[in-house]
Amino acid sequence: MSAANALKAARDAGIELSVDGEALVLEAPASPPSSVIDLLTRQKAGVIALLRDEQEGWSADDWLAFFDERAGIAEFDGGLLRPEAEALAFACCLSEWLNRNPVHSPPGRCLGCGADEQDDDPVLPFASEARGHAWLHARCWSAWHARRKAKAVAALVSMGIEEGSQGQ
Repeated sequence: MSAANALKAARDAGIELSVDGEALVLEAPASPPSSVIDLLTRQKAGVIALLRDEQEGWSADDWLAFFDERAGIAEFDGGLLRPEAEALAFACCLSEWLNRNPVHSPPGRCLGCGADEQDDDPVLPFASEARGHAWLHARCWSAWHARRKAKAVAALVSMGIEEGSQGQ
């Protein structure tokens, strides 16, 4: 079961959910069913990601619509076969998620390895001025970016968006 399904089950059970840091906060007029609590526990990271997306204006349904729209454009306007169109749509969602979830860090320390900047080993700013920077050693960027991409993929999968899945 996906995080989107867990969130729906919680809301259907009358549970109001919010995020406090890395904690999932539940409020309900009565004790919620243990099956829903178990589901929320298993899907906690994904539910938190969904709630944060909702706070920023995009729900799981919005992400699915974005995926479907991109796939449709690529298929019907671009002439791609559906699997190719979905792969392109997934790449668009991945890029959009990374842009909507920027990472910032103070200068002088590598976000990837945690080491301080040295004269012979500078940390460099990655990202755009408008979004802020993640400061990294050049050698640390690849592994750091792979972890960010994996986090984005996990967030998209938790909403039911997978490469080659028709988005639902």
